[in-house]
Amino acid sequence: MVTGTATSPALLVPTGDARPVEKAAVDGIMDGFEPQSFLWITFHRPDGGARVWYAWTEGGTDLGDRTDRQALAAGLDSADWFHIGDRHCQQSSRGRIAIHAYRLRPVLADVQNGVRSPEDRRDTLRRMVRIAGERTGQTPHTLMPRWLGVGPALLNRK
Repeated sequence: MVTGTATSPALLVPTGDARPVEKAAVDGIMDGFEPQSFLWITFHRPDGGARVWYAWTEGGTDLGDRTDRQALAAGLDSADWFHIGDRHCQQSSRGRIAIHAYRLRPVLADVQNGVRSPEDRRDTLRRMVRIAGERTGQTPHTLMPRWLGVGPALLNRK
């Protein structure tokens, strides 16, 4: 025989803070991906804004940080990050939520094997950085920005 007490339903009060709901969505999304993955999840808001969440499935945090250390030590830059990431990215969406899932084992293998961005893509990114600098009144950079990261230590650095 099971006995219990009735409880009143929880009162939900709007707060204007979407983060708890987004966190719950991220946790549910993570369940659908294999271990050692990095997820870049973008919540597109009705007002045109967006919030990005980073998430790692089991084993992903350590593997992501290891990959970043090796990429930076090898001198890989943002052009390489885009190129390698594109090779191993699975894109999907759930309504206004865009999901980019990166399998980290193949990303690490590319880093270890010296995979680099093609020069035409690297030149395009250099032009974009130069134009962005000109449009914002900043001094255009001649150097390519560094590897952006797939692990929490680098991505969460302020």
